Amino acid sequence: MSFEDDFSQDWVDKPSNPLKDKHSQTRRDQTMSEECKHHLLSGSSTEDLEESSADVALLYPLMETKLYKRRWVMLFIFCIYSMSNAFMWLQYSIISNIFMRFYNIGSLGIDWLSMIYFLTYIPLILPVTWLLDNRGLKHVVVVGSAFNCIGAWIKTSTADPEMFAVTFFGQFVCSVATVYILGIPSRLASLWFGKHEVSTACSVGVLGNQVGIAIGFLLPPILVPNSDDMNELAHHMRIMFYISAGVATVIFVIVIIVFQERPELPPSQAQAQARNMPADEYSYKASILRLLHNKPFMLLVVSYGLNVGCFYAISTLLNRMIIEHYPNEEVNAGRIGLTIVVAGMVGSLLCGLWLDKTKTYKQTTLAVYILSLISMLVYSFTLNLGHLWVVFVMAGVLGFFMTGYLPLGFEFAVELTYPESEGTSSGLLNCSAQLFGIIFTISQGKIIDKWGTLAGNIFLCIFLGIGLVMTGFIQSDLRRQKANTRMEHETQNQTKSDIGGGGI
Repeated sequence: MSFEDDFSQDWVDKPSNPLKDKHSQTRRDQTMSEECKHHLLSGSSTEDLEESSADVALLYPLMETKLYKRRWVMLFIFCIYSMSNAFMWLQYSIISNIFMRFYNIGSLGIDWLSMIYFLTYIPLILPVTWLLDNRGLKHVVVVGSAFNCIGAWIKTSTADPEMFAVTFFGQFVCSVATVYILGIPSRLASLWFGKHEVSTACSVGVLGNQVGIAIGFLLPPILVPNSDDMNELAHHMRIMFYISAGVATVIFVIVIIVFQERPELPPSQAQAQARNMPADEYSYKASILRLLHNKPFMLLVVSYGLNVGCFYAISTLLNRMIIEHYPNEEVNAGRIGLTIVVAGMVGSLLCGLWLDKTKTYKQTTLAVYILSLISMLVYSFTLNLGHLWVVFVMAGVLGFFMTGYLPLGFEFAVELTYPESEGTSSGLLNCSAQLFGIIFTISQGKIIDKWGTLAGNIFLCIFLGIGLVMTGFIQSDLRRQKANTRMEHETQNQTKSDIGGGGI
């Protein structure tokens, strides 16, 4: 039985003279590819592109595309790899009070075990994005998985009060793996999935990271219960670290053996065009400069960073917020974090499905941003009421919208920047998120220490409001969607014309 889907989209008629027609088709492919690329990369709007390429579009045949069943296998492998890394990000901060006592350090030291993920990302994202564009998807996934595995094994030796420096180093190695993860969902979705499922696939890719965060909220309080006996704490920590290392090792082996770069045939017309672009005409530096001069995209970069940076700060400081109002509730703090992420996973999937159906990128992004701000305000003012069930409910609502925003930003960026590399655009988005994550985590932590949790949350709400205003100013130009639709409509019309002409 074939591993591939039985259906493929093939609109090219059988040539009467194979050699002659193949030569003509190749020349038409090159003409159209160069024409499209010149206008899109020079910053022209899609309307200009339609006019300038009208004379060659009628000669350009719809290229063969195909969807493969194994695309879901590739997505699943990436999800479990991302999940493993995300779990190790939060395994310290969700029980920060326990690790503070075990390593005899202040809260800022434990916060940096989380923030090192943000700090590492900023200087490394451009080199890793270059690697993604020049070496390919599999190379990046394999290297990242290797870092994830090595970092996990380093931490197995750190269940000792004197080994904080080593555990920080292990966490640093794991944070390097994050740079190889966060920009992958949109690239993997574009390489393997059709135009009617690409947003859903991107959402599922982000979902893997969210599952890891959810497990990072849930398991550490269970695996490492609070105890006054340091030897007992060390024993439980060692178990947690070895579980992490074992899972990371299995995933690394699976990535090496099973994960593939891309399918033999492209899944969409936009991806077919991207494959036709000559490699020697692509300049990574020029691509970065074009993105930096793309005003709608840069507005999205800042607004995305503000929203996701707030989510990072809440995730890192959640234990301190809950313990301040509900002492000795470490396990429930983890469950509240789990509620945020599980609700967010539902939000991510629904947003992805909605985008695939409606293509309303700006409207959906703006609506989710508004609801994230409202949810954050209500969460802030209900946290100190003394009722844990209220905290659980509002945490779920907050997570549904704030985490649901993550895939929206990725897909909106790809639409605003097509045909630039998805890895580059998502990398810049994540770089902004990491930078604001550091700023917000440190600032909110200081505000909580001095004025309490409410003041710290209001601080985040102010910046969410700023991000909301910036989102409203983004002018939407859905280049990828228009390119797909234009090529298919024009070529199908030409095919009908050719059939009608052949019958005369």
